[in-house]
Amino acid sequence: MKTHRPHRIVLLAAALSSLALSGCVVTASTPSHVRHGGYDHVIVVPPPPPQYEVVHVAPQPGYIWIGGYWGWNGRAHHWVPGRWDAPRHGHRWEPHRWEQHGKEWRERPGRWERDDRAHDRDGRERHRRG
Repeated sequence: MKTHRPHRIVLLAAALSSLALSGCVVTASTPSHVRHGGYDHVIVVPPPPPQYEVVHVAPQPGYIWIGGYWGWNGRAHHWVPGRWDAPRHGHRWEPHRWEQHGKEWRERPGRWERDDRAHDRDGRERHRRG
């Protein structure tokens, strides 16, 4: 019977090691909430194509439509619907966008930016000098 004992020990060791390793899972690391260089998220999952949105009449004259976009919730993309917003004097709306850099996708949130053109107190347009 001593000839079978080494086989039992090997089988028992193999069973115990496979049981111990069954709890180990290796997954790809997907950076999700990294904020650098004006980006909200840096991920490796490309955004889906934009969704079609029905744009109704503006709530007030002069309002601008800010289109919907795909956001990132830490696990997956989710659609953020568009909205009407009041314009800001001396600013323009820069839409939300995803930029591809190699295998990464970087989310740049929409924002109001100063317009390249400034206005004097009389409302006349003057250009900035570079």
